[in-house]
Amino acid sequence: MAILVTGGAGYIGSHMVWSLLDAGESVVVVDRLSTGFRWAIAPEAKFYFGDVGNRTLLGRIFAENEVDAVIHFAGSAVVPQSVADPLTYYENNTANTRTLIAATIAAGIRHFVFSSTAAVYGTQDTADPVKETATLRPESPYGRSKLMSEIMLQDAAAAHDFRYVVLRYFNVAGADPLGRAGQSTAGATHLIKVACEAALGTRRKVHVYGTDYPTADGTGIRDYIHVADLVAAHKDALGYLKGGGEPLTSNCGYGKGFSVLQVLDTVRRVSGCDFRIGHAPRRPGDAAQVVADSSLARLKLDWVPTHASLEDIVQSAFDWEVYLSRKNSYDKAV
Repeated sequence: MAILVTGGAGYIGSHMVWSLLDAGESVVVVDRLSTGFRWAIAPEAKFYFGDVGNRTLLGRIFAENEVDAVIHFAGSAVVPQSVADPLTYYENNTANTRTLIAATIAAGIRHFVFSSTAAVYGTQDTADPVKETATLRPESPYGRSKLMSEIMLQDAAAAHDFRYVVLRYFNVAGADPLGRAGQSTAGATHLIKVACEAALGTRRKVHVYGTDYPTADGTGIRDYIHVADLVAAHKDALGYLKGGGEPLTSNCGYGKGFSVLQVLDTVRRVSGCDFRIGHAPRRPGDAAQVVADSSLARLKLDWVPTHASLEDIVQSAFDWEVYLSRKNSYDKAV
């Protein structure tokens, strides 16, 4: 049997593919390569070029492969971009997910793991870690598009022989500890990647968006999770479903937040390099503070993170940027 990974050429998806192959699984990838890279897909995976909103392509994939589970990463994930272009987000994140869910159920596949986001929570009334039972009040089309997909999964599972796990990510960063994958998107907005690029001189400076948040240093606070721990949670979710687990929605984070300035200080310390910082107004849709309560994942999925330190995350991210810089120099030379 095979596992279908949508968006398997992207940042998190490519790590997932490597992790599944390491575990001896057969993997099929579908990706339209809008933000991902063909070279990022492990060569042992079977690749289909195309969109998860293409019903004909999905039918072909399910006909040609014995797929028994789907892990769905494909989608758009930049909050300010979603504010500027909401309909694209509702198409790519919501409408296309609906098509994928329908094709999965029609193919008789019962197990589905969905890549969601902490953006569904928005800004909470408390600084305590956010539980899955917190009020859902997304502040951007990105967050709302993901929440709509979660609701579709709930309704589909109630009507069909179909079970799912929704994993609400907090801030994913870092790179594969073995150096096989990392965040490679040009112009990425992820803070740690941007700071690592600035430390290497491949980006002019880092912009801090908002210094007037109600936090200790005035900058936004986020719960950063190492991508290796995140993909481990997906494997645990698959095991949970295949063991008969009921539909579940769970956070993925460490329960500890760091401000933007704390992250920048850590990048400086790990890299040994200084870089310029610019200040800009808050971005639309950004919450002041979001930190995870991930006790449910630990309890239900038996998830045990092994990279839960900001220094570990930053070190792996910086090492990947060094690799990319050398790769890009080589590619230009040849």
